[in-house]
Amino acid sequence: MKVDERSFRKALGCFASGVTVVTSVGADKRPVGVTVSAFSSVSLDPPLVLFCLDIRNSSLDAFKSGHFAINILQEDQRQASIQFASRLDDKWQNIPYDLNEHGVPLIRDTLACLECSVHQLVEGGDHLIVIGKVENLEHQTGGQPLLYFRGAYANISECF
Repeated sequence: MKVDERSFRKALGCFASGVTVVTSVGADKRPVGVTVSAFSSVSLDPPLVLFCLDIRNSSLDAFKSGHFAINILQEDQRQASIQFASRLDDKWQNIPYDLNEHGVPLIRDTLACLECSVHQLVEGGDHLIVIGKVENLEHQTGGQPLLYFRGAYANISECF
């Protein structure tokens, strides 16, 4: 099959993934957040993670330097994912969060939260690959992840 954008997206959609909201602070000191499924660990020593963001994303500059957080969503946080994937003016409506020492918003009650500093930026076609060094983290011992598969949200309990 020839590789075109539509078939490529469909093939990638066959890979079930967790859902994250990556947060930072903009130049205007306002909180910024985007839903991201292209997230991965990179290294244990040093602890590095990456996420990919479309270069046309209006929030891109907030993630190019300084600090950001990877908020790994629980299955009951689907609405947060939808909001941060939207073009809403106020994506933070009804989203409880705290600010860390760098002013980065940390969404409350997530499955895990990784606080990072920008380690490296890599151009990857129409996306920017942001590699972060994990400086602090928190995670829950319970809870279930929010999943994304074939263009739809799913809960792990639906898989068994």
